[in-house]
Amino acid sequence: MQNNRENPSRPIVGVGAVVMKENKVLLIKRGKSPRKGEWSLPGGAIELGETVTAAMSREIREETGLSVTFSEIIDIIDFIEHTPDEKTKFHYVLIDYLAYYKEGTLKAGSDADDARFFNIDDAVEAVSWGETKRIIRKAWDMAQTK
Repeated sequence: MQNNRENPSRPIVGVGAVVMKENKVLLIKRGKSPRKGEWSLPGGAIELGETVTAAMSREIREETGLSVTFSEIIDIIDFIEHTPDEKTKFHYVLIDYLAYYKEGTLKAGSDADDARFFNIDDAVEAVSWGETKRIIRKAWDMAQTK
């Protein structure tokens, strides 16, 4: 049974990752709403019975073909979008992790129309949502202290 993602009856828990490889950040171009066509972090909704890291591994593999190792939680954020009449169109609670490329060949798949590694400045410039920009910068700072 799948929850309705648009106009949900309750928040959906999702995961995302800032994946680093040789001082570059992985972004995907979203193939579905919300924010279809925008550059974002790979990730998606957690399925029933799935752990947070299992969901992230699955989503990253489905969207990019890559395997990663996880480091630590960057932050937990809310994504709430309303309709013009103030009803909740989307409501996600997003758990974002810092991760590092492990193996695989980069190729957009599943919910992604494109997938690329960007240098940090280009990654921040490519995304439009301020929270994603903040998460990328925070992950970059965390990675530099490792």
